[in-house]
Amino acid sequence: MIDPFKRLARKGLFLFDPETAHGMSIAALKSGLVPACQLTPDPRLRQTVAGLTFENPLGMAAGYDKNAEVPEALLKLGFGFTEIGTVTPKPQSGNPRPRIFRLVEDEAVINRLGFNNEGHDAAFGRLAALRGGGMIGVNIGANKDSEDRIADYVVGIRRFYSVARYFTANISSPNTPGLRDLQGRESLAGLLSSVLAARDEMAAASGRKIPVFLKIAPDLTEEGMDDIAAEALSHALDGLIVSNTTLSRDGLRDQRQAKEAGGLSGVPLFEKSTAVLARMRKRVGPDLPIIGVGGISSAETALEKIRAGADLVQLYSCMVYEGPGLAGDIVRGLSKLLDREKAASIRDLRDTRLDYWAARKV
Repeated sequence: MIDPFKRLARKGLFLFDPETAHGMSIAALKSGLVPACQLTPDPRLRQTVAGLTFENPLGMAAGYDKNAEVPEALLKLGFGFTEIGTVTPKPQSGNPRPRIFRLVEDEAVINRLGFNNEGHDAAFGRLAALRGGGMIGVNIGANKDSEDRIADYVVGIRRFYSVARYFTANISSPNTPGLRDLQGRESLAGLLSSVLAARDEMAAASGRKIPVFLKIAPDLTEEGMDDIAAEALSHALDGLIVSNTTLSRDGLRDQRQAKEAGGLSGVPLFEKSTAVLARMRKRVGPDLPIIGVGGISSAETALEKIRAGADLVQLYSCMVYEGPGLAGDIVRGLSKLLDREKAASIRDLRDTRLDYWAARKV
């Protein structure tokens, strides 16, 4: 439950339209007004995934820090990692405003931003200036008007190779027309071949191999999941991120805002995204890393993603409702849950409810 102070702060922030409020939160992080989270390191939360060591399994998803303005400030909130972007080669303004909508009764958000960002050069300059060496991933996408979208992803790999700890190829946003077509098997094979070839070329030149993850939609058919799993395994992809926002509006209370076009995120996405996560884990087997995203609002929901097959988890929309202290609350809560479960490592709890979630009808 949100405490009275947070409720008051949220009420004040919600007086502003969502995009203005988002900008205010970025400004607050830049200014240092948001206090850092003091966490006691818990070795049971530390794990190595895709060759990278994460101090805890909770990350900030892409979409919040699109232009790499506050990655280090986000890590100080308690996140074990953060992901900037989505960034495209050229700057683009995205779709017309208004394009973000709060569904307060549902603790959800609908957005149709359309990869609005300042482009590669601006984000690269900020990341190159950092000195902290934090766990910062780079989420890459394609410009809306690109004549060769696969080439845009390749350019992203090359441009950010010296500053990224990992890459995410985002082909699952519903807000760039035709982007999700890249999830089709033939298109996906072409994308993965090109992106991973670029990564391998850069790795050979630098002596440093950067993992590449693929972010997929929750609105996939069973056949679509089969195709993605097959291509991910055949191309030796480093991992999957499950999932992006959904086009579904099932079960929403706020039927007025539900009519807005765009991708839905937040609490209502939890069950659907977790079921898709489990089904993908069944398809790809135990070894391929998966990051679970969608509706995480507490330590319990974070752990449930892990029980359903995730190695790591990310959140974003639920912080809109719970505030910047959510990351620290979840990390501390995970430690308490490990005490309760008498688990030596959070890894020991992965897949313990895999069958339940894989069979869930959503």
